[in-house]
Amino acid sequence: MADKRIGNITAQNPSKVVFGNKSFARFVDDFGKTSYKRLYVLTIAALKNKVEKELEKLTLLGVTICVNDTIAAEPLFQDYQNILIEAREFKADSVVGIGGGSVLDTAKLVAATLNNSTGLREIIADNSLLKRETYLACLPTTSGTGSEMSPNAIFFDPESNLKIGVISPALVTDATYIDPELTLGVPPAVTAATGLDALTHCIEAYVNKFAHPITDLLALEGIKLIGKNLPNAFADGNNIEAREKVAMGSMYGGMCLGPVNTAAVHALAYPLGSKYKISHGVSNALLLPFVMEFNLEEAIPKYANVARAIGIQAGLSDKETAH
Repeated sequence: MADKRIGNITAQNPSKVVFGNKSFARFVDDFGKTSYKRLYVLTIAALKNKVEKELEKLTLLGVTICVNDTIAAEPLFQDYQNILIEAREFKADSVVGIGGGSVLDTAKLVAATLNNSTGLREIIADNSLLKRETYLACLPTTSGTGSEMSPNAIFFDPESNLKIGVISPALVTDATYIDPELTLGVPPAVTAATGLDALTHCIEAYVNKFAHPITDLLALEGIKLIGKNLPNAFADGNNIEAREKVAMGSMYGGMCLGPVNTAAVHALAYPLGSKYKISHGVSNALLLPFVMEFNLEEAIPKYANVARAIGIQAGLSDKETAH
């Protein structure tokens, strides 16, 4: 039998990715060399003092900075609207998100629509969010959503009582800085939930019917890194080696979002989270085992590879290992 042909793939990832400890300082240095002078920053209240201190150097270089720390949970449509109004009033020429997936998704949507007179709901309806004029950077402080690497963003719409996903090249950052030190001290529950979200990205990309050899490499390595190191990051939030490896695994998962994207776990997680107000990561964690069991017989060799990558001892056959 002839080998299956390799299909087409379109990857939309940031123009620049910096990975490693002290990457936050690298962002400050890089941004200071640009011509942007009005930087709008989204972060969370717990990080505001640290963020403002790190950005002091930019103030000395003549950059005016506005810091918004109002995102406290998964973003509502109204949160996005309020922040967009503030960013416009500030006359921002650049946007950076420093936080978890909620902060990054909101920053991406704000940057993409800052100079767009069409409302977000209308943009979603006619799929007209095709480009972005405003500089956008993301610095994740959790290892999970992969938003910093992807063309995706999610918000909760109270009108429909649903989580709405937006996918557009306009949501791909100009630059992403992944600094594992920013994840130190993240609470165990958040570490677990976001880590399982990242693991789900990798697993769903790997066993996806649209899977591709390029994303298979990223996804399988992401599964290995997260599966073997997430327990250590959960047990000791200051274990920098574990944090680094989970962060890299999350980055690989984020790189699979767009070329392949997610599948049934995420499709079911959105309404589950919306109805019962469950966080995205926890929703995925609850559903992942059941979806894997449902799909198992259709992709036994790949699920066996998933099991081996996570570190589960191999059986005598792919079927035994996968189970």
